[in-house]
Amino acid sequence: MDIADYFSVEAILADNQKVQCTFKHEIKNMGHLGGGSERDIPVLSKMQLPIWLAYILIYSLVPSMPVSATTNKPIKRDWADFNIPAPYTTRVRNALKAEACSVRLSSLVGAGGSWYGFGKIILDMLSDEQANEMSEMLTKVTHFVSTLQVALTGNTPQTFKARLVEAIDQAQHFAALGQGGGAGSGDAAQSFREGLDTTERELFALAQESAKRTKRWYDDSDKARR
Repeated sequence: MDIADYFSVEAILADNQKVQCTFKHEIKNMGHLGGGSERDIPVLSKMQLPIWLAYILIYSLVPSMPVSATTNKPIKRDWADFNIPAPYTTRVRNALKAEACSVRLSSLVGAGGSWYGFGKIILDMLSDEQANEMSEMLTKVTHFVSTLQVALTGNTPQTFKARLVEAIDQAQHFAALGQGGGAGSGDAAQSFREGLDTTERELFALAQESAKRTKRWYDDSDKARR
């Protein structure tokens, strides 16, 4: 977790999302990680682990590593590999490419719905080639502090950009209607709002509040001119 995310609820929820890990080495006295009664974790066993723990296992080097015959240096080996989680598979990527606004991001990653936050963590753990593929599906969220700061990178896909336009459009629409408005909104619009990721929900609220303040400013200015 980045220092800027230390007090972010969204970042904490994203760090606790689970990924499936495959262990490349036997680990003594750590069988409890799987929630079972086994004492050790055997080689090639699969286990669902929180992403923060998976990160440690993947990037921690195995002790007593063999020495390379050519370099006379220890051969670096890690404890486990992980599979890219279901919310970022080819099936989801194709659905987002087809119609980004129709995908319910909030339901893809369970509690908290932090699809962008979880994806950012996964992105940082991938090789360059895999990371480039994932960056075609989502934008890089640099950090969350009191107000959301989002950095769009290079040739990012239409997922965030297309959904952002729709979210702001709906936010401004509801702000204009005032309290009790929106009862007649279509099923597609309602389904889109219900499927917003936590990042998008925060942006929705900011856009709605901004539109309300702008309307009040115009109304007050108009009254002052009369």
